[in-house]
Amino acid sequence: MVTYLGKLGELSLKGSNLKQFEALLLKNTKNYLLSIDAKVRMSSGRLYIECEEKDKDAVEFTLNHLIGITGWAKAKVVEKDIKKIQDEILILAQKAKENGAKTFKIEAKRSDKSFPLDSYGIMREAGNLVFDGGILSVDVHNPDITFTVEIRDKAYVYSDSIKTCRGLPVGASGKGLLLLSGGLDSPVAGYRMMRRGMIVECIYFHSYPYTSKEAQEKVESLAQTLSFFGLRTHLNIIPFTQVQMQIKKKSPENYTTLMLRMCMMKVASMLAKKIDADCLITGESLGQVASQTIQNMAVTEHACSLPLLRPLVALDKEEIIQTSREIGTYETSILPYEDCCVLFSPKHPILRAKLSEADEIFKNLEVDELLQKAFDERQLKRYEVAGFVAEKWGTKENRERLIATNGILIPKD
Repeated sequence: MVTYLGKLGELSLKGSNLKQFEALLLKNTKNYLLSIDAKVRMSSGRLYIECEEKDKDAVEFTLNHLIGITGWAKAKVVEKDIKKIQDEILILAQKAKENGAKTFKIEAKRSDKSFPLDSYGIMREAGNLVFDGGILSVDVHNPDITFTVEIRDKAYVYSDSIKTCRGLPVGASGKGLLLLSGGLDSPVAGYRMMRRGMIVECIYFHSYPYTSKEAQEKVESLAQTLSFFGLRTHLNIIPFTQVQMQIKKKSPENYTTLMLRMCMMKVASMLAKKIDADCLITGESLGQVASQTIQNMAVTEHACSLPLLRPLVALDKEEIIQTSREIGTYETSILPYEDCCVLFSPKHPILRAKLSEADEIFKNLEVDELLQKAFDERQLKRYEVAGFVAEKWGTKENRERLIATNGILIPKD
């Protein structure tokens, strides 16, 4: 058996409702691994997963995408005996030396206070043989590798842990509807809201034939990547060609992008109410483009009937790109397939729209029936990480539990 430890971060600061957050994190972990024969439990601020060696890739994928832990480690479980702990540390130290490490330090945590050595004593005894044997040198400030010993129900020994998403477990903070495009910003915005515990569903506006099939496939790929972190997401595809043609016909050219944004907010608000979402989410960043001046953002928000969250509002492009690389959306987002916003952009867009003027232009668009028609003709695609894990790593028996039509795994009771 292989044992993994997930480390709780922000959750450990919770008070009387800590158990509720831990229960949600435990439930989410099990949902990732519905098709894998793994044992999952929570105890004393640690998430434990035990699995067979053949299932370790599925478990590590889960831990790398699981929101609510700060990091994880593959641990060796030994008896609560200092000699057994020393033996395991020596094995890890020798492997580290072979991989080029020269310095180390030891960290220890003792939850079981009946263990005869305190944390300092564990570090001293565990590290002595490594140092005295000339395997590695001590560096407590900037070591090449850190070995950790945790004394709990058993002794858990591991080297450097892998940092992950942090945040609150998905499902702790309601539901949001993300306006997802094919660019860099909106997937990062959705991810950041997932990290605050929000379930995120997506809406995408497609203007065929002005936007290509490849542009839609690009957004579908981004939605699937987001489902890796959010457990599942629904992508609602809205046919928007007629709406955009009406805007082009009726709106002053410099207002076309802003009118498009207002129309999007109207339809997104309709969908949010239908799916019981609590808010809308966009990838807007203050001052990044013409539609994202503070005046134009105020006009956009005025078209919403729900709160509008902008998690990237104070980030610059480099910060957004960095996150997109970390979550695996960058390479997809930079594919050269333009979305509807870019294709209909005016040469000289309005920079500081007045709300009263924008409202008057919007009324003159006579677009209400077209918005309703676009909403009624939407398509729905579903993405669930449990199905992805089952198809990639699950056994034949577990894969047969997939619903054939859409690849959604039937949850266990």
